[in-house]
Amino acid sequence: MSKPFLGTGWGFPLGVTDSGAVGVAAYEESVRQSVWIILGTAKGERVMRPDFGCGIYDLVFEINSVATSGGVAQAVREALLRLEPRIDVLAIDVQPSPDGAILLINIEYQVRATNNIFNLVYPFYLERS
Repeated sequence: MSKPFLGTGWGFPLGVTDSGAVGVAAYEESVRQSVWIILGTAKGERVMRPDFGCGIYDLVFEINSVATSGGVAQAVREALLRLEPRIDVLAIDVQPSPDGAILLINIEYQVRATNNIFNLVYPFYLERS
């Protein structure tokens, strides 16, 4: 089923197909990659778009605590609400990995145009104290 209203764009990471064309991401995959790019970009990292990105990188040296998990969840929610209008964020759950060095950010979102629900887990690495 074609879903051109969700868009098609260059794939992430940038790559080339066997035929030599630039790899693309379409529809729900384009949305998933957009969420990944938003979370992987620190605010201020893009020169012409200083407001683009997620504020979780301000918390990278924080101690792994409930307060840090809450701050990460809030920063992710704000970034996705501001920068990805094609989705509704249903839930964000932040859990530490067993060794405590990584926060696993579990994001459940719904694509507005299709009502399909997806889940993405983003690993956020903390400095060990």
